[in-house]
Amino acid sequence: MAKVDDSPAKVEQQYHNYVGSAIPWYVRFIWILFWCFAAYYTVTYLFPNLREELFAG
Repeated sequence: MAKVDDSPAKVEQQYHNYVGSAIPWYVRFIWILFWCFAAYYTVTYLFPNLREELFAG
């Protein structure tokens, strides 16, 4: 069996370097366009049809 490394947390922590990746501006722009379209679609098509379906019966 392999031996388990029981190093203290201080020693273990020195090898962890977390670097985030920046999101490009055009990807953020695409997300903004998507959410604007989703809001437009919901208000234009879903709400009126939902109202008709709920109160038609």
